[in-house]
Amino acid sequence: MLLYTLVLLSLLSFSGAMESGIVGGKETKAHSRPYMASLQQDGEHTCGGFLIRKDFVLTAAHCLTLYSSFNSTSEQHVGRNHLEVVLGAHNIKKKEKDQQRIQVRNYFRHPKYIKYTNAGDWKNLTVDIMLLKLKSSAVLNKFVNVVELPGKKDKMPANMDCSIAGWGKRKPKKQKESNVLYETSLTLLQDSACEEAWQQYYDRACMMCTKTSEDNTFCQGDSGGPLMCDSKPRGLAIYTSPSRCNDPNYPGVYLNISSFLNWIKKVMGKKT
Repeated sequence: MLLYTLVLLSLLSFSGAMESGIVGGKETKAHSRPYMASLQQDGEHTCGGFLIRKDFVLTAAHCLTLYSSFNSTSEQHVGRNHLEVVLGAHNIKKKEKDQQRIQVRNYFRHPKYIKYTNAGDWKNLTVDIMLLKLKSSAVLNKFVNVVELPGKKDKMPANMDCSIAGWGKRKPKKQKESNVLYETSLTLLQDSACEEAWQQYYDRACMMCTKTSEDNTFCQGDSGGPLMCDSKPRGLAIYTSPSRCNDPNYPGVYLNISSFLNWIKKVMGKKT
């Protein structure tokens, strides 16, 4: 996905942590994260996401590359049966009675993501965020529920313990994805460590990163999932190392959700 070469620039628009999973960690207690969403295209899991209102899911913009046109900054209609979210799931390969499968009515990528992608600019990384408007509202219960967003001024100190969950690959080279939701604990790094690893591709104004180890990280499917710290979604998973997601030299990178609260509020306030 990402390299310190021109190859990186050509891949950034369409990679991130697409089709990823949790390396290490453990299987979650079923339905212990009722906000989690599996973003699926034609019935196949591609990314994570999370329910922030009964009719909106937050995820990463690059998760929509298959159906992207990059020609509009406004809402775009999604083809029937193409894009949907699965809520209330533990095993996404089973038709669990608590699952809710809801089609996506519209998607809203951050307008600068489209602008930077069209220009071939790596800065699309800094706005790799998307809202999905659901065709029908989720039924909220103990299996499906919204998660409260952080505040604008919430601070995230280095060395803070956080966690992330997902349904993807359990090993970097393994092709088969996990059917059940896995989770792992991660530690926030100082911005200086993130910048040292990722150089100009890391923007401390709107990003954060976590320590990567051989047996503990998120990998390529977990894009769009939330980095949970103090029971709130602080980060939005966007990318890891291109060749090996558990390479200790490359921290996992997230967007700082607090940096996008105004945009989120504006989009959800539209008549969609």
